[in-house]
Amino acid sequence: MSNSSVQSVDRAIAILEILARKGATRVTDLAAALDVHKSTAFRLLGALEQGGLVEQSGDRGRYRLGFGVVRLAGAATAQLDLSRESREVCLRLAQEVGETVNIAVAQDGHAVNISQVRGPAAISGHNWVGQRTPPHATSSGKVLIAFGALAPPEKLERYTPHTLQSLDDQLAEIRERGYGSTIEELELGLNAVAAPIRGADGAVIAAVSASGPSYRLTPERIPDIGRILVQGADEISERIGYYR
Repeated sequence: MSNSSVQSVDRAIAILEILARKGATRVTDLAAALDVHKSTAFRLLGALEQGGLVEQSGDRGRYRLGFGVVRLAGAATAQLDLSRESREVCLRLAQEVGETVNIAVAQDGHAVNISQVRGPAAISGHNWVGQRTPPHATSSGKVLIAFGALAPPEKLERYTPHTLQSLDDQLAEIRERGYGSTIEELELGLNAVAAPIRGADGAVIAAVSASGPSYRLTPERIPDIGRILVQGADEISERIGYYR
């Protein structure tokens, strides 16, 4: 990114901070606060307005924060609440199943892990937090697709010889039994199981998963781990406001 681009980002952030602090503000006042020409302030406001982060108020020439800021803040708050409220349950699940436990949400067509508790074993996998993972090749992603939180990818990219090229049968099974799994579909030697977490309105908003090496998290263990995760997911759902 060029110096001018970084400077534009800094100025745009400054505009948002000014509007958050002062409320509706005239373009001339924003330009003066940023020490830029009025046309530069207009250009920055236009970009922010296009993204829904600012909007023109009823007073001519004044701008205020837009609904897009509320949307972003709500999403961030929801993820923070989910991470916080699920932590105790995930710690218990990691000890109970002996594997690494993650919470994943849907984001831009991917399953994105927002929190992780490592299992007690010496070999417990790497840090998945913040990683965008392909939904068709992960247990969390399959769960999010099965319950409508994610759309299935148009192309099911193959990551290993075991990556599925059709999800239809598995998605129906996931909805019926309440959990999903992957057998070396994203990485060779890695298996995983996941269950859906529901928000206050009953819609699936996330998934809790357990993953581990295939020699330890064997296919024979998956049904038992699946049932444990379903119970854990139900508890997390209740903690964030879902009641059956």
